[in-house]
Amino acid sequence: MMTYDPYIALLIFTALVVLLLAFFRPVKGWYWLLKNSWTSNEKTVMEDILKQLYRLESYGADVDISALTNSLKIKDNLVVQAIHKMSVNDLVSVERDLIRLTKEGRQYALKIIRVHRLWEKYLAEKTGFDKTEWHDRAEEMEHVLSHEETNVLANQLGNPMFDPHGDPIPNTSGMFREIEGEPLSSLPINSVGRIVHIEDEPDVIYRQILAENIHIGSIIRIDEKSNERIVFYAEGEEFILAPIVAANITVSVLKKEPLEEEGSVRLSTLREGEFGKIVGMSKECMGENRRRLLDLGFVKGTTITIDLNSPMKNPVAYSVKGTSIALRNDQASKILINKI
Repeated sequence: MMTYDPYIALLIFTALVVLLLAFFRPVKGWYWLLKNSWTSNEKTVMEDILKQLYRLESYGADVDISALTNSLKIKDNLVVQAIHKMSVNDLVSVERDLIRLTKEGRQYALKIIRVHRLWEKYLAEKTGFDKTEWHDRAEEMEHVLSHEETNVLANQLGNPMFDPHGDPIPNTSGMFREIEGEPLSSLPINSVGRIVHIEDEPDVIYRQILAENIHIGSIIRIDEKSNERIVFYAEGEEFILAPIVAANITVSVLKKEPLEEEGSVRLSTLREGEFGKIVGMSKECMGENRRRLLDLGFVKGTTITIDLNSPMKNPVAYSVKGTSIALRNDQASKILINKI
């Protein structure tokens, strides 16, 4: 027959109290952590859907559940649940199988886009993160920053109107400047223009553009055009793109190439025995990277030549003000020179 042991009973009671405290403790208890985690995930799903709806509607597309689930990495049941909740909260309207943003939903989406593009601007100008990381890091931060924190960030950056890719940044009222230009793929042969925008979605096309070292702000000239490829020159280099890739680059057409940029080429095109004079830096060179190059002596008016080539010619050591400084080709491509 089992006897009652008050010591064991006390241990069991204490263990139950500790377990209940760990589970239901205010703020830090497991229950609240799980609840807050679910709420946070639900908010993220809703905001991702709102942003994607805005993007698809801006292309003039009719959006249904299938279009959303195919364009988002979110489980179908979560999308359906989120759409129902957003409909109740008057963020979207559902008519038959089509989903549309309401006025309130559009304003909410623009707030998310504002955070995303401001954070990309911050990463480009204030940090040393590579441009391939900007989008993903901004995707995370767009769900975190509050309205007040976003305004503080905008003030610190000088209330910019465009992000590093050339996308317009909405202001606090949701207003923004339109991108003025034409897709590179639509320009006729011999057109001259300045790259004003590079679309960073879809990711597979954006990475192709990055791999080609094509820069915002570059002056280009169309040399060849067909259904298979588009050939253009920029800063002393030839670029060949498929039309579907070129369509993600927006160019502002110029009647005449600016005088100050005529003849300027990338430092990466300099060959042994040649001399060049630095005329500036690409707009792609921002933040810590720009400051570092300036500190190293790569300033306007400086004469430069190749001091030493590595076996693979990457990096290359340049002679700058009597000092040998090695740069990778992607760094040298952001410094513009006139050959002399």
